[in-house]
Amino acid sequence: MAKKLKVAVCGATGYTGFELVRLLLNHPHVEIAALTSQQSAGKKMSEVLRSVAGRCDLVLEKLDPAAIAKKAEFAFLALPHGEAAESAASFLEAGLKVCDLSADFRIHDRKVYEKAYEQHKAPQYLKEAVYGLPELHREKIKKARLVANPGCYPTATTLALAPLLKHKKISLDGLVADAKSGVSGAGRKADLAYSFAEVESGVKAYALFTHRHTPEIEQELSECAGASVRITFSPHLIPMNRGILSTVYARALDGATTEDLNTLYRRSYEAEPFVRVLPPGALPRTQDVAGSNYCDLAPVGAGDGRVICVSVIDNLVKGASGQAVQNMNLMMGFAETAGLEGLAVVP
Repeated sequence: MAKKLKVAVCGATGYTGFELVRLLLNHPHVEIAALTSQQSAGKKMSEVLRSVAGRCDLVLEKLDPAAIAKKAEFAFLALPHGEAAESAASFLEAGLKVCDLSADFRIHDRKVYEKAYEQHKAPQYLKEAVYGLPELHREKIKKARLVANPGCYPTATTLALAPLLKHKKISLDGLVADAKSGVSGAGRKADLAYSFAEVESGVKAYALFTHRHTPEIEQELSECAGASVRITFSPHLIPMNRGILSTVYARALDGATTEDLNTLYRRSYEAEPFVRVLPPGALPRTQDVAGSNYCDLAPVGAGDGRVICVSVIDNLVKGASGQAVQNMNLMMGFAETAGLEGLAVVP
């Protein structure tokens, strides 16, 4: 039997950490060697996450990169911004490859990052880090030792707009992304704003013009377009656990119809294992991707210059942990789909 890759999940008791453990336990080429949690250190993982009882009884430990580096070859960082950068530096110096699920290495420009987040704690690695959206940067990811896993909103929105920008089908002016996310996108923490009574039976917008994912989205869209791109991004919180639906609006440079756009998107994503372009007339639903690593897309053209594309992902899978496993697969030379073949659970 081939030797399995020994991995560590740092920050294993948040929602993205839970999802990483769930996916990695079913990965054919991976052995989980270490799990960390500052709050639950000393407990077994199966005590904190009952769903892995009988499958993962590793004892959670405090984050100590030097100790973890002795038993792991690859580290997933599901840690808060800032803390992740410091840990990434330690793991890289110890010879591990790293997939960071925080925002610390997603934004190339240090000044832009520090305006949106905080002072960068490992700026020496910004130029080396590869933005981990496989559909755009697959070849760079294969050669990387540090991958910055994309945010959930940026994943859904960038995949929706990339074909239009790459093929110069739309104006760069007036781009809008109206996105809705389930409550798990806020993380696993006690916060009144995300309690059941506060979110059930309601929908609300938040962080208009100020959401920290906006510069990340604009960075990737600008790269697709080969020119500077601005977007009006309006996020909303909706009363469900999982899922993101991003509806993007653009002005076509010609009279593109739905059939024209569908052909463009199918050609653009025909080799992508986790992007599904729906047939004309069908629109994506979050429940059709829940628990899976798929992104479902539906471009719609009015034929008069108006274009809409609807994109859905599971924010914890393709929007976080599933995409992280996809990136690990590419970095380590595994089949890109390894451990990620599962479909959505319906209903």
